[in-house]
Amino acid sequence: MKPLAPPSPKALERLRALSERQLSPEEVRAALAQPLGEAEEEDSRSLIRWFRRRYPTPGARLACARRAYRRWLAAAPPGVRS
Repeated sequence: MKPLAPPSPKALERLRALSERQLSPEEVRAALAQPLGEAEEEDSRSLIRWFRRRYPTPGARLACARRAYRRWLAAAPPGVRS
């Protein structure tokens, strides 16, 4: 698999701004009031079923998360790792 090109500094700046943005209580309530569509709900349930079969115990799930985080850190550009 070909590695992804690192994002541009402008894209990183935009992502950082979006991820650090503080939502107002009204924005949070409005977002939470939106119900999931049937297809989105079934997709989510299907992924959860798969994950729970693949990683049946809490320890296995934590180990999976730790491995994924290490992979992400290894692939992330230096500016994102902070």
